[in-house]
Amino acid sequence: MQQCVPSEEIDEAVKWRHHLHQIPELGFEEHETAGFIAARLVEWGYSVRTGYGKTGLVGTLSQGTSSKAIGIRADIDALPISEQTGLSYASRTPGIMHACGHDGHVSMALAAARTCSRLNFDGTVHFIFQPAEENEGGGRAMVEDGLFRDFPMDSIYALHNWPALELGQCVARDDQMMAAFGTFEIKIKGRGAHGAMPHEGADPIVAASHLVSALQSIASRNVSPLQSAVISATQIHGGDAWNVIPEDVVIRGTTRWFEEDVGAKIEARIRSLAMSVAAGFDCTAKVDHLFRYPATINDPRCAEIVRNIASTMPGINVADALPSMAAEDFAFMLREKPGCYFWLGARRPGKNPGLHSGYFDFNDDLLPLGTEMWVSLVDSQLKAI
Repeated sequence: MQQCVPSEEIDEAVKWRHHLHQIPELGFEEHETAGFIAARLVEWGYSVRTGYGKTGLVGTLSQGTSSKAIGIRADIDALPISEQTGLSYASRTPGIMHACGHDGHVSMALAAARTCSRLNFDGTVHFIFQPAEENEGGGRAMVEDGLFRDFPMDSIYALHNWPALELGQCVARDDQMMAAFGTFEIKIKGRGAHGAMPHEGADPIVAASHLVSALQSIASRNVSPLQSAVISATQIHGGDAWNVIPEDVVIRGTTRWFEEDVGAKIEARIRSLAMSVAAGFDCTAKVDHLFRYPATINDPRCAEIVRNIASTMPGINVADALPSMAAEDFAFMLREKPGCYFWLGARRPGKNPGLHSGYFDFNDDLLPLGTEMWVSLVDSQLKAI
């Protein structure tokens, strides 16, 4: 399919992106963002329904007589990170910024929706704007609120800008794309004491220090070397004074895996190690582990569709890459419907801050490529005969 999005509309989409970048909102709080999206969709003739996952919305356009339907998802939330870019369109909200490119994802989906409103296709396209992708499970919330009940579709697709790949490289694997994700909190309780008289207490800081090291043995000694597992302690909190051994220490972190049995083994071993290590220092441990997101697994047929489209598009080339141990709650949607989650390379020349950096900014050079990918997907899957 030849380029069909006018350059002046791409320029306008860049302006949308810069506007959205200035008004970042955290998960389930994206009211202004959702309002901006809905206004554009209504203007182009889409039927818009709100309230899915609190602040999520769906824009639907049907043409012809076919029952075929596809979904295109864009995530809309920002992160609790202070922006350091110094851009003229930097975040206006202290401590919150679009550090993952969701402002660009929204703008590409909106630009594609605008073009699709003029496209001659046969069937239905649902543009799904999802809240709270970052940690809070907005994808799950939309599914639970009846996304697929109210909007029947044959397949669903999502993309993510990927700064680690060269601009325009497209990775759509047949299977694993992103890992499953869990969080843990371990509360170690000891007996406080004077720092000069540690023998009179039970030191939870020493126990916590040994436990953080022991947790690393799970991936190396309890999980097969042919499987993937990551356990990262990311927080330790305890103590308030220089000369006081505290009563309690809290360790928090994340777990990552692909196979469900590995996730179960990680949880079991965290509990076992926490109890035994704490006991070895005359302390006790309480463990809370939450399974947050499942692994993001593509449907091979849908992944092939994406690769076939990418292979015909100027500026995009199909590439291969290993899956990421980061997580993505589009996984909840892929558990319900066949679909494909893919990456589009967004590397910048020179300095190239990664995702979730306070210096990150979506690469606007990717915007026309992503827009054309979405338009081509609608055209290929809902082609009018």
